[in-house]
Amino acid sequence: MGMIIILVFLGVFAVVALLLIATGSGAVQQQKQVLATLDSALATESRETREQILNLRKREALSGIPWLNKKLLSAELGPQIQNLLHQADLKWTVGGLLSMCAASFLVPAVLVNMRTGSLLISCGVGLVTGSLPFAVVFFKRGKRFGSFQEGLPEALDLMVSALRAGHSLIAAMGLVSRECPDPVGCEFKACFEEQNFGLELKNALDNLITRVPLQDLRIVCTAIMIQKESGGNLAEVLDKTAHVIRERFRLRRQVMTHTAQGRLTGWILTLLPVALAFALYTVNPDMMSILWKREIGLKLMYTAIGMIIVGGLIIRKIVNMDV
Repeated sequence: MGMIIILVFLGVFAVVALLLIATGSGAVQQQKQVLATLDSALATESRETREQILNLRKREALSGIPWLNKKLLSAELGPQIQNLLHQADLKWTVGGLLSMCAASFLVPAVLVNMRTGSLLISCGVGLVTGSLPFAVVFFKRGKRFGSFQEGLPEALDLMVSALRAGHSLIAAMGLVSRECPDPVGCEFKACFEEQNFGLELKNALDNLITRVPLQDLRIVCTAIMIQKESGGNLAEVLDKTAHVIRERFRLRRQVMTHTAQGRLTGWILTLLPVALAFALYTVNPDMMSILWKREIGLKLMYTAIGMIIVGGLIIRKIVNMDV
């Protein structure tokens, strides 16, 4: 009976995958045709000019399946997930991410349910594995934001040098977009190109903060807008802002150094019971199966899981300090 369920699930999954590939191939061909048309229309321009042209083709498709794309566009959660994918610089679609989450939930949940026969345990394992695609998205997003935060002071120094040399603020942002590596360069390039297409400076900076919601970048944009309204030496303001950002970054690293032992203790205390339970189940499955085959075992297991979660959250609250 278990093999029949697995075979049916694999068959349905294969059919859905084939449908996704079939619906996505048409969109890929249409995209290639549009790109070929744009290349032929811009054939008379130089390569440097074509590289600076803003990509006006906004990606509104959240999924390759039409009915799923319509549902995601009507829901408020779809654009928010799409924004997370853009911030993580991942080329996934919202429908593809949700499909990966569903597959990561169903397969382990079915396997654990076949092994243990407990619906609650299988759902718990499925929820943990089903959240792994979102964990990858948040990890890539945090890593990209960290790279942006490290490169922001150097970008401000470059803007200060350009302003002191007589360039305008927009020209200084264009210099940053050309000279600084990604992700700083690509984000400032998008802001610079929005300016070229007639968007107001305040709206372009607001869009930049929306794409990269970092406190240091908010400080920079606020300093620029205050100088634009009240006047003053923008080069000196940005120079002081870069100094403040460097000091905040130095203080944050110092705090992370002092709290490294506490964070390591939290990870060990959280993961050690799970790893020990898996090792004991591998050595003696009959002894560990008492936890989900008897009522007292289930109560003890639920209590232990709750205490692990509460203890991990308390340690996280202690070691996380806002700088």
